[in-house]
Amino acid sequence: MPAYAIGHLHNVKMGEEIVEYLREIDATLAPYGGRFLVHGGPYEPLEGDWGGDLIIIEFPDMVGARRWYESAAYQEILPLRRRNSDGDVILIDGVSAAHRAIDILERAV
Repeated sequence: MPAYAIGHLHNVKMGEEIVEYLREIDATLAPYGGRFLVHGGPYEPLEGDWGGDLIIIEFPDMVGARRWYESAAYQEILPLRRRNSDGDVILIDGVSAAHRAIDILERAV
């Protein structure tokens, strides 16, 4: 089952450190099968207030996602992002292609 690293970043200060982070992150993803699905960009707000940039990185599974985040290579560049942005980052499991909305009721019991 795929898993995702999702970041909602605000106040990104574009500068030398963020550029270095962007140059380095792809190499940290490759060993864990990670790939960007969403990386900021224009959006169309439909409900509520939205600000910042959304980043979604897909991994083959939660184990790979966690190993990527905890890897020495990623931990080495992580301070570059943290010093130059605010936001929230989570890891979350995906759902199967057969998933339907009502399936969450089974987890709620």
